[in-house]
Amino acid sequence: MLTVFLASFAIFALVILGMSLGYIVKRKSLQGSCGGIGSLGLEKVCDCPEPCDARKARTAAAERRQKLEQDRIL
Repeated sequence: MLTVFLASFAIFALVILGMSLGYIVKRKSLQGSCGGIGSLGLEKVCDCPEPCDARKARTAAAERRQKLEQDRIL
């Protein structure tokens, strides 16, 4: 009984390790089998009209980085 438990635990651990390595190497966001929420054309999960403060900060930081890349001389 203990050997079955240990064998199944080892198999699950190897699968989880393999999935995490694939995620780390490819740097892609996790998505479902249907392509995730991006395939639906939605930018966010919630239906709130005003984005939260964290999303505003991420958007502002991305815009600053993009502007810096555009204004770069070299």
